[in-house]
Amino acid sequence: MDPDQIVAPSRLDERPLMRRLVAPVGVAVLAVAGCTYLALVNPNEAGHYPVCPSRAIFGVDCPGCGGMRGMHSLLHGDVAGALNHNVLLLIVVPLAVVFWARWLISAVQGRYASVTARQFRFRNRTLIISLVLILAFGIVRNFVPYLDSGI
Repeated sequence: MDPDQIVAPSRLDERPLMRRLVAPVGVAVLAVAGCTYLALVNPNEAGHYPVCPSRAIFGVDCPGCGGMRGMHSLLHGDVAGALNHNVLLLIVVPLAVVFWARWLISAVQGRYASVTARQFRFRNRTLIISLVLILAFGIVRNFVPYLDSGI
């Protein structure tokens, strides 16, 4: 039988529920605290946040440039403003919420699926392709006026 076809059973987490929830709930608390601070302190005003190193040193936008300003706009319900600062927010934010929700569900159920060799290779390829696309976005956004960080 092909080792890629072997389906490994789910692993059980024997820790108590409260212990399993520490990490996902802790991440949620930190994310809410960070978003609250970002919603209250406007990154468009100088002096509150550090300058992006790639912007300060090289004068170009990195893939994350405009992310804080875009998230500030998104937290205030301004989707167009968020798009103006960083288009990737509309992909990254929903993905982060979905991945966090899957993590929380796994923690509540106490089951973690084992990964087959095929799934492991698929995840690696997906990660590499995602990184290449993010780097490509970082390069292209410096040549397409709409994709810049809106400064």
